[in-house]
Amino acid sequence: MILVAAAAFAFATPAAAEKVVVTADRMVDVLTGRVVERPAVFIGDDGRITAVADARTARWGSDVRHIDLSGQTLLPGFIDMHVHLDSPADIGGYRDLEFTDSFFGMTAVGNAQDMLRAGFTTVRNVGAQNRNDVGLKQAIENGYVVGPRIVPAGFSIGATGGHCDSTFLPPSLETEQEGVADGVEALRYQVRRQRKYGAEVIKVCATGGVFSRNTEPGQQQLSEPELRAIADEAHQWGLRVAAHAHGADGIKAAIRAGIDTIEHASLVDEEGIRLAARRQRPVWFSMDIYNTEYTQAEGAKNGVLPDNLRKDREVAQIQRDNFRRAHRAGVKMVFGSDAGVMPHGTAAGQFKTMMDYGMTPLGAIQAATRNAAQALGRERDVGAIAVGRFGDLVAVGGDPLTNPGTLAQVNVVIKGGQLVKPAPSTAGRILSGTATPR
Repeated sequence: MILVAAAAFAFATPAAAEKVVVTADRMVDVLTGRVVERPAVFIGDDGRITAVADARTARWGSDVRHIDLSGQTLLPGFIDMHVHLDSPADIGGYRDLEFTDSFFGMTAVGNAQDMLRAGFTTVRNVGAQNRNDVGLKQAIENGYVVGPRIVPAGFSIGATGGHCDSTFLPPSLETEQEGVADGVEALRYQVRRQRKYGAEVIKVCATGGVFSRNTEPGQQQLSEPELRAIADEAHQWGLRVAAHAHGADGIKAAIRAGIDTIEHASLVDEEGIRLAARRQRPVWFSMDIYNTEYTQAEGAKNGVLPDNLRKDREVAQIQRDNFRRAHRAGVKMVFGSDAGVMPHGTAAGQFKTMMDYGMTPLGAIQAATRNAAQALGRERDVGAIAVGRFGDLVAVGGDPLTNPGTLAQVNVVIKGGQLVKPAPSTAGRILSGTATPR
């Protein structure tokens, strides 16, 4: 029986791999939209789901560990398609210069753990300094730290003076920026370079941005031929491309160029919505419509410059209204919070905002599970509680389809069949122990 004292939950390294069966009162099947009563999810010692059965009739042996989540609802582990793990939310503007270069990679460890505790078992990190996301992924996979599955981009790619360039320093302090290039061939090289050093998705800045200096969100900063070269090169190597694109022209150029996901999509116009909704090759919108309350309330204290806060204010409500319009028009949507702009552990708060602007509870859950897995091209691994996929599960109290606020209050997180919240050290408080045949 699970205890409700969420504050008592600790966090520690998972136990060694073992066979597990997880039972609960109900489960949301994101592939069919159905709620399954009394599920039993069997996970092999390789961390993948081997069967989904009815707990009232299922049988298992004494070699299978039973995680009994009575009173809970199971969901697939959430996927956040737009995070920056090495960006502490409370350090903005020129305050970055107070810290040594390696500081930000160190903060990524705690930020990743915060996201995992919030239920995000997979994240796509769309841009990091010093390839901090690649290094953290390697540390997690080799057991040095605990965190979500990471799809890293390495350095973002962009134009000289654009949103992905360093725009806060004078020329006398400037150094050559990784990922910055101009022209088709130079941009193709940057795709190859990021892949060479560990990128599993390519991030490109098609327009200006909110939190850069000397750029406006609506400005297109790469031409359509340049964006097409990036998309073609990435697809040739089997990688997908995420385009930071606030402005309407940049969004449309990115869609026509074959970019896979449009990040932010704040100022999209009707033509852009039609292009996205009707394009033969899927294109997904990843719209961070939750974080503006944090940035407006805390940004100045954190060091964010007044001009950046001005752009944030101007874009916020337009982006939310366009989220509603794009969703109504049938544009494919994924969950992308831009965690790092606000604290990583609060990312699940976006579920409610997505519902406030037109999504059903099931639709918001699918955006962070089924849809995100499709957009990643990793439907065999994540995004659903289904045979063959990783045993990445979260449990919430009650029914998230009728009480969606529970999505921001995850009680249990299981990654690859291993309990990571609550910590294994508290397992006796929530587990029935080693199962016996029944």
